[in-house]
Amino acid sequence: MKAKSLDKKFDLNKSDLIEDLDLSTLKRPNQAPKRVNVDFPTWMIESLDK
Repeated sequence: MKAKSLDKKFDLNKSDLIEDLDLSTLKRPNQAPKRVNVDFPTWMIESLDK
């Protein structure tokens, strides 16, 4: 669907716009996992293990 067609449907208050979108390629920015190393004191690790 072209942007003009989508704009026209939006302007006509069509509530089913979600059906016209391709959600299979949807990505949220800055949501990729990132690995970090953190050092915790022993007592904290022991508390987490409980």
